[in-house]
Amino acid sequence: MYDLKGKAALVTGAGKKTGIGFAVAEKLAASGASVVIADLGGQPAQGGEVRTGTRAEMDAIAEDLAGRHGVRTLAVDLDVTSADSITAMMDRVREGFERVDVLVNNAGATFGVPNAVHTYDEAAWMKTIDVNLHGVFRVTRAVMPMMAGGPGSVVNVASRAGKVPPLFNGAYAVAKAGVIMMTKVMARELAGQGIRVNAVCPGQISTDLEAWRFDLEARFLGTTAEARKAEMVGTIPLGRMGAPAEVADVIVFLASDAASYMTGQAVNITGGQLMEL
Repeated sequence: MYDLKGKAALVTGAGKKTGIGFAVAEKLAASGASVVIADLGGQPAQGGEVRTGTRAEMDAIAEDLAGRHGVRTLAVDLDVTSADSITAMMDRVREGFERVDVLVNNAGATFGVPNAVHTYDEAAWMKTIDVNLHGVFRVTRAVMPMMAGGPGSVVNVASRAGKVPPLFNGAYAVAKAGVIMMTKVMARELAGQGIRVNAVCPGQISTDLEAWRFDLEARFLGTTAEARKAEMVGTIPLGRMGAPAEVADVIVFLASDAASYMTGQAVNITGGQLMEL
């Protein structure tokens, strides 16, 4: 366990217990950090097939983490595609916290799949890029004034898809590749302020988003979700899916002083499925 006592962290896409975002919030709180839980709050995902956490779930998560770990928590509505929503979120954060020490850009979604690039609906393509890539830009830019002067840590949740393209999900792959490059850009630009910026690239992780993906690909390929999952697990040297908590362990490490000499990295969490840098 890493010592983050006295730190404040903001985690986007953390509003339901089945995702990576909640696992990160849980680990951060267990390490002593106060946590801002930001998500859509049950607003329609505008075409996304995987639901977001409801406002009631977000409030329950915040209350639970505060009670079990003795830290301050705050649940805030956030649409990473809306400048007004981000401004409103930051107004709430400033009311409760003097600064933000850790930012985890985890919010993500995919729209318009399965489709090849040449058949992709343009609106769905743009929406996918907007959520996954531009959302990271918008939220990071908004948080920086509260992290200024450092030390601080930004961890962007990219994906194995940003390095190896998945099946007929090009907009998501392109967006996540962009997140990896944005991580490197921000790492160079913010190093002088004592702010480190890293990314994680999860592979097959047991979340509802991954279950939806297996079902979608199975229907497209004329097989079953169970068979598609087994096929993908067969490509993983460790022979199993990862757990959200295992991704969270790496993110909390990157957020902590234990990673004080790491910046600009995109760390694979794939069970050996991807072994390149």
